[in-house]
Amino acid sequence: MSKLVVKDNALIEASHKLSESEQRLILLAIVKGREFCDNIEHLRGKELEIHADDYMQAFGVERHAAYESLKKAVMGLYRAEWGYKYINDKGKTVVRYERFTQSAEYVEGGAEVKFRFADAIIPMLVELERNFTTYEITQVANLQSRYAMRLYEFLIRFKTSKKLEISLEDLRFRFGLLEHEYSRMSDFKKDVLNLAIKQISEHTDITVKYEQHKKGRTITGFTFTFKYKNKPKTQSQEQRDPNTIDWVNGTADNESKLLTQKQADYFASKLANDSGFGGKFGGSGESMQAFVNRISSELQRDISKVAVYMPYLLAQGYGKTN
Repeated sequence: MSKLVVKDNALIEASHKLSESEQRLILLAIVKGREFCDNIEHLRGKELEIHADDYMQAFGVERHAAYESLKKAVMGLYRAEWGYKYINDKGKTVVRYERFTQSAEYVEGGAEVKFRFADAIIPMLVELERNFTTYEITQVANLQSRYAMRLYEFLIRFKTSKKLEISLEDLRFRFGLLEHEYSRMSDFKKDVLNLAIKQISEHTDITVKYEQHKKGRTITGFTFTFKYKNKPKTQSQEQRDPNTIDWVNGTADNESKLLTQKQADYFASKLANDSGFGGKFGGSGESMQAFVNRISSELQRDISKVAVYMPYLLAQGYGKTN
């Protein structure tokens, strides 16, 4: 089963400045929490335990690096805060800050961390009501920029319109940027915005572009638009005889179908260790585990990728026992 992350949009719109590893820890905790409860009260005061193996599998890092990241993240999260704005009964805008966790621990030389979410944030993380954003944790597994992870969350709220209009002030608030940080627009665009968009477009299921809003010569906001990479079949493809051979891939359309998770995990591992396949489809700087995770996800979700990979799948025995 795909690991899904569900966050209340109020939290997504909030301000926080978590590191990459701290954001990843929260994502893993959300997944872990949703495995055993749908009721927010069941998480209140409950200690969550995250193992280095969970981090390794989700984000494709070595075991030692996974534990060091978890250790740093759990203590950073304990010290972190998140803020949000609301209008009080006098019509005034109020900015309120809360804590993410109420306790945190790790064992020196161990392979796990434990923590409890603060009561105020629990409804934001797991309440299964409307106004929620759902996405697979694999979509953000390869994002290295904290701002890329945050921007991805902002954007996929708008799956229908695929468009987000936001003021510069609000965007900086959501990124958790202080007034003196990236105050020059050239630095903000280079090190925050453009880097985030590049990573999102390269490593997730969407591609992003943006337009600037100006008042005179001053940039006041942005309009982001995005599209999903998986394109629907054209009419000609839908009408095509399923027994027609695709001369590029050497298979009939009806031979290309999405794999089950068990099949995908098995063949992704075999494909990743095939030098010919890895040389052609491996990403630059991509770890072996991240490569396996990506291929497994594509085999389960993207029929066009299955067709492209089919010659390699057949060479690895796919179809003989499936």
